[in-house]
Amino acid sequence: MKKIGLFYSFNTKKTSQAASRIAENLGEENIDPVNVEEITVEKFTAYDNMILGVPTWFDGELPNYWDEFVPAIEDIDLKGKKVAIYGAGDQKGYPENFVDGIGLMAEILEKQGVTIVGFTSTEGYTFESSKAVRGNKFAGLALDFENEPKKNKERIARWCEQLKKEFT
Repeated sequence: MKKIGLFYSFNTKKTSQAASRIAENLGEENIDPVNVEEITVEKFTAYDNMILGVPTWFDGELPNYWDEFVPAIEDIDLKGKKVAIYGAGDQKGYPENFVDGIGLMAEILEKQGVTIVGFTSTEGYTFESSKAVRGNKFAGLALDFENEPKKNKERIARWCEQLKKEFT
């Protein structure tokens, strides 16, 4: 397996916790953690396979650190790269924009030629709407630390098994 760039904010508790589990499941030797708050175009384009931690902030927005990097992404040709996205949301507190950050980032990346991998079923989640939904799947891994923290470990493990096949 090629090295995977795992991009997330080292300063976020839940996203970092998920990143640690992802690294454990994929094998620490296969992962290069990158603090997205210190990201550069060179770091971002150094990997053919990437996993992005993109939580949803406020009423369906990207976190500031990702939002500030979007103009740089829009100037990069990312054809041939595969990206998996995971993010945290709150199904009960924000049911009208559950894990929107995943969908927003997927849309931005697809415009630059990225192949999004790691789609997961919406089955078992209860929410009103989400920009992350494509058909009956999320464009990544949806985690809910507020309402379903006990399901995260299994969801991450299953997703990582899927990524092992998709990152080839």
